Amino acid sequence: MAVDPDLALKNEEDVEPSQPSSDVENGAPHHTVILGWSNKIPSLVRQLTVANQQQSGSMGRAGEITVVAAMELEQMQAEFKSHNIDMLGTNLTMICGSRHDTQILRKAGVDAAHAVIVLTESQDAEESDELAVILVKKILKAMDATNFKGYIVVEVNDVEDEVWVKEAGGGLVETVVAKDVIRRLMVQCARQPGLAQVWKDILGFDKAEFFIRRWAELDGMRFVDVLISFPDAIPCGVKVAARNGKIVLNPDDEYILAEGDEVLVIADDHDSYAPSTSLPEVRLFCKLRSPKEVQEAKAVKKILFCGWQRDMEDMIPLLEGSLGEGSELWIFSEVAEEERARRLREKGVAVESLQNVTVTECTGKATRKKDLESLPLELFDSILLVADGDTDSFIAKQEQGPLSTLIMIKSIQTKRMPYREARAVQMRPAGKSKSMWIDELKHSPAQSIIVSDILNEQTLRAIGEAVDSKDIVISDEMVSMALAMVAEDRCISGVLDELFAEEGNEMFMRPAENYLDEDAEELSFFDIMVRARQRREIVIGYHQVFKDNPAINPRDKAVKKKWSLDVSFIVLVERP
Repeated sequence: MAVDPDLALKNEEDVEPSQPSSDVENGAPHHTVILGWSNKIPSLVRQLTVANQQQSGSMGRAGEITVVAAMELEQMQAEFKSHNIDMLGTNLTMICGSRHDTQILRKAGVDAAHAVIVLTESQDAEESDELAVILVKKILKAMDATNFKGYIVVEVNDVEDEVWVKEAGGGLVETVVAKDVIRRLMVQCARQPGLAQVWKDILGFDKAEFFIRRWAELDGMRFVDVLISFPDAIPCGVKVAARNGKIVLNPDDEYILAEGDEVLVIADDHDSYAPSTSLPEVRLFCKLRSPKEVQEAKAVKKILFCGWQRDMEDMIPLLEGSLGEGSELWIFSEVAEEERARRLREKGVAVESLQNVTVTECTGKATRKKDLESLPLELFDSILLVADGDTDSFIAKQEQGPLSTLIMIKSIQTKRMPYREARAVQMRPAGKSKSMWIDELKHSPAQSIIVSDILNEQTLRAIGEAVDSKDIVISDEMVSMALAMVAEDRCISGVLDELFAEEGNEMFMRPAENYLDEDAEELSFFDIMVRARQRREIVIGYHQVFKDNPAINPRDKAVKKKWSLDVSFIVLVERP
């Protein structure tokens, strides 16, 4: 049942100050306070309501969300109501007032909250992060920090400002660097078709997600055995008590769980899994390619950047480091080519010295069909649609721009796609393995991967209705998911930091031939998990050809089935 926000809207005079309390100690509702208003609000609230529903299922308490923003209540109400969000039993309160006013912060209940989320409101990154530092100090001033049992989650714009925001919080702050999350997700998903849906599933609360829990019965057990101890979860790491609670992703096989250690898993719900009393039998033997062979087999891709964004100097080196030799990057933008070259030179990026990626520059408008038709849109593996120019005019000033551009791109691709399919069949390389050929075929139809960021909620919903659901759309929605996940469990912040960083572990889509001796080999999912450990990988799921959604944390892991070479396995692997 959808809850009418009218019933929960309050101004600052209506709200009584909350009394500090612990959710767990006295069974109080799970309370989250959101400070600020942006296009992330609908997605963020939606994610938190799902999380609250999961919590109330086991603890018998409804959730509460309080939003503080310097907007008229009627405006907040109308904007939020237009999204028709099912609150799933969560109570929503909206307070009109300044989030820098300590009295309003107290009335919002920041001192009693499980988490306080600080959203970016300013378009200026430096100004926004400076305000975040001030706001963190205001929040701490509005409470007795020594008795505060929650924490503060801050959306940061510039990764260089992250340290200052954390210092202002004195150990009570976790951060999500929005632009960094979007940039790295865009690069990861552009080079690995299907990975965006994996991230959407893991970052959301309605499917598999990360959980951390202590299991005393696993003390003294090797991680390689812990890995196959959970019929309904995938262990991914250990929160090591001896290292002050540091989370180690993808630990060594021989690491022995000690007293106080907790296990990080991917599971459907916090109470849906438990370790088995016995280990399953597994079939290990397989002639696997060496880790070096797998690492060197980087994908060769042809990618189009449709637009120009301020952090292009970061995007290009990321692609250079992750793609195979012979890859192409086409940049199509209204920004003059001379100006692009100047900006890249100023940031120390020399495109002529790239080893793996060849850059091709094109000039034109993404909203003009004639300009788009000049591009070989049917030949790109991925198309990254980003904001153009120094301002976000492509998105902000032309709300229909992203939608019309996507529709035009898809229309052009569809008309040209028969040519691409015929060309792909004629040009099949003789030396390609069956699984690599299948992987190429399944991504060759009209659905080139469309990766789009900084889209507002209405445009995002319209795109979902207007184009094929297989298109990948990465937007502020992904940042909202990350904020909500960290707001539910601050330990997850370190996990996401590593998965989005340049070093450490990362998720990959691997071809089936990496794990199978032959096509239609009969194995259990546990068999495949153990085989992957020969290369220090953790298999968390798989994606079947021609299926929209991946299977993460699949059921019946001990049951043997025939696996074909048209499967891609989703793995957690340490970067070389």
